[in-house]
Amino acid sequence: MADVMKLKEQEIRQLEDDEIIDDMAASFANILSHVGEDATREGLVDTPVRAAKALRFLTQGYHQDLSSIINSAVFTSDTDEMVIVRNIEMYSLCEHHMLPFIGKAHVAYLPEGKVLGLSKIARIVDYFARRLQIQEVLTKQIAECVNDVIDARGVGVVMEAQHMCMMMRGVEKQNSTMTTSCMLGAFRSEGSTREEFLRLVRP
Repeated sequence: MADVMKLKEQEIRQLEDDEIIDDMAASFANILSHVGEDATREGLVDTPVRAAKALRFLTQGYHQDLSSIINSAVFTSDTDEMVIVRNIEMYSLCEHHMLPFIGKAHVAYLPEGKVLGLSKIARIVDYFARRLQIQEVLTKQIAECVNDVIDARGVGVVMEAQHMCMMMRGVEKQNSTMTTSCMLGAFRSEGSTREEFLRLVRP
């Protein structure tokens, strides 16, 4: 009975997703028309649906469940040394122009009785990146989430990214990079801890 109910729920979700994709595709077809294209020509006939599915994927963070992403990957540990995951690839969409910003995140924490599964840190980055964002908020959300999940003694996040809204339009500066940071707990209160982190993630 439980399996039948689960299957029914999956079918309902699929129907809802299909309706959303159809609605988004109609909007993309309208956009193509407004920019001067013919959405019915061979090269574009499937573009509205593809674009809808792509945008749905790129904003899937709105529809994911954080507890499922963490999936009990919090482990008891007596280590108290700094844990760092460097160069986590990050792709997000600027909430002002819906253009990509692309870069990498460095995430560190000081454990206090608990550690987090390695891949889960990257998944937390994706969870917040896959929605409309600004880099400053994204950096803070990642730090606060890691801190909340394992109740760390401190968390530090540094993010570096290039923004297409600045490179492809506007001032069109191709070599600019934005760097943001968020320091919590010992990373904020202890200068030596912050300096060690920044030194270890420096290129």
